[in-house]
Amino acid sequence: MQAVKKIEIITNSLELQKVLQILDDAGVSGYTIIEDVTGKGHRGRVIDDLESHALTNAYVITICDEEKEHQVVEAIRPIIKKYGGVCIVSDAQSIVH
Repeated sequence: MQAVKKIEIITNSLELQKVLQILDDAGVSGYTIIEDVTGKGHRGRVIDDLESHALTNAYVITICDEEKEHQVVEAIRPIIKKYGGVCIVSDAQSIVH
């Protein structure tokens, strides 16, 4: 097992490509995306009953080392601040293959 940082990001779908570019720029090797995420936050409810994809959210999960985690968090912070969303970082263990 290897100690890693798990990063979970919920962001507006319009900002998804920026988030993925941040992960790529930081050298994060992979991620999983779940699109059309619904829920409720401090900005109210997010629903997916509209035909436009613009008002939906996406969920991105990845793991990385601590150095990359700091780089990702600092680059994600302005997006979360401006457009809303969530970025959660936690300690995790990865099974090394």
